[in-house]
Amino acid sequence: MTRTPLAIVIGALVLLAASLIALTLGARPIAAGEWLAILHEGRGNEAAEIVLGLRLPRVLLGAMVGAALGLAGAVIQLATRNPLGDPGLLGINAGASLALILGTDLIGLAGPQAATWLAACGALGAVLAVQALAGARSSSNPIRLTLAGVAITALCIGIGQAVALSDPERFDLVRNWRVGALSGATGAILPSVTLAWLVGTLLTLALAPRLDLLALGDDRAASLGVAVRPVRLGSLIAVVLLAGSAVAAAGPIAFIGLASPHIARRLGGIGAAAHLPLSGLIGAALVVIADTLGRIAMPPAEVPVGIVAGLLGAPILILLARRRNAAA
Repeated sequence: MTRTPLAIVIGALVLLAASLIALTLGARPIAAGEWLAILHEGRGNEAAEIVLGLRLPRVLLGAMVGAALGLAGAVIQLATRNPLGDPGLLGINAGASLALILGTDLIGLAGPQAATWLAACGALGAVLAVQALAGARSSSNPIRLTLAGVAITALCIGIGQAVALSDPERFDLVRNWRVGALSGATGAILPSVTLAWLVGTLLTLALAPRLDLLALGDDRAASLGVAVRPVRLGSLIAVVLLAGSAVAAAGPIAFIGLASPHIARRLGGIGAAAHLPLSGLIGAALVVIADTLGRIAMPPAEVPVGIVAGLLGAPILILLARRRNAAA
């Protein structure tokens, strides 16, 4: 088995192991004997209700959110040739969050389906704002694109905080969600975000061969027969759907989209056809692991997954910055 398929298999096994650990550990650990009873009898006892009713939807949602962020980060990095490309750093998460806050507070929209499409619209608005601020040639200037993303992120966060603080009761309701949390995960949210996630994932995988060529530069990709503008538009739609579904489900979770593609690049293949699914698997595993650590770190209280992901991802960002400085 070559390195790339082996890396994908390892990524899938890590995700499976992380999921089983997440189902087992918590304020109420599940013993081996209880697992046997659950497998044989299904629901009907306390352990089965905890695993199937509470933890399983949370693990599935966490894996979906992580995969979405990992894929979105990989697409951004390939399409913009920006090693710091991430839905959080480029303002996409903040824009989706602001749209959700404005939609629920000012318009009164509510429910999982409304949240998904509000977040997608906010993500699209943030992308367009970043592109406009960075300029027409932003794809060839990663630093300018990143700075524009930081500026839009700060603006969206400031407006969102102002709106939330104007209504203290509503601010208390969204406080955990604003830092990224899976604590409210239920089976009801899964169907509402699955469609956007699935369409974004399939579109990303379909664009993989062209993203490989696009990473070589617009001129070279065009000379090899790639329609650059349609591929960029498809990439934009995929990122908006993926990031929007992730933010609607769990709030803005930083660094997963940044770290996952870099880890995938070190583990396995250079080609986008392998790099993209591996990034998704790693992102899913990272979110499940971060959520599990948050649940067991300070029992019976929980540390939101967004905070744990930030603690894990910040060192990666510092390492990348140091490497870029050394290379320069």
